Amino acid sequence: MFRSRKMTTGFAMGLASLMAFGSATAFAKDTVSVGTAAPAFTLPSQDASPVSLSDYKGKWVVLYFYPKDQTSGCSKEAHNFQNDLPKYEALHAVVLGVSLDTVDSHRVWCTKDSFTFKMLADPDHKVVDAYGVPLMTHNGTSYAQRDTFLISPSGKIVKEWEVKDIDSHSADVLAAIKAGK
Repeated sequence: MFRSRKMTTGFAMGLASLMAFGSATAFAKDTVSVGTAAPAFTLPSQDASPVSLSDYKGKWVVLYFYPKDQTSGCSKEAHNFQNDLPKYEALHAVVLGVSLDTVDSHRVWCTKDSFTFKMLADPDHKVVDAYGVPLMTHNGTSYAQRDTFLISPSGKIVKEWEVKDIDSHSADVLAAIKAGK
């Protein structure tokens, strides 16, 4: 099953902006869907400790995928999640960021920007692929598209966002948790 919604105007505009910098390609992968069990995973975090989805059974999990450490949009999105972290904790929710960057890249970025939530390294894009997050390629380097999955305390995917507005994204996720979906 292909995630057809990925071929929206917003996605096309993002692809067009990448192409303005040189050759770029984007492609969608098989995906999971709302109402299905979230694929299990274990990835290393910025402190190299393994993090598994099963570690958070009984909590809401905000699993957000982003393109690249230490870039302006990704930094803004991460700071919004960091600033709202007490609100997530009050709702028994955790925030997990995932990119194709390495543990070392995450460690540097998290230290520099004081991020306290887990950033997960997926350089082999096993989790990116499992969740069907499209990859964008620019000048031979692949990046995950900006997507977020809200996973319920029972382990089901209850909402998915193809993120277009990083300014309101954290607030949108918090509202969905409060609404119970």
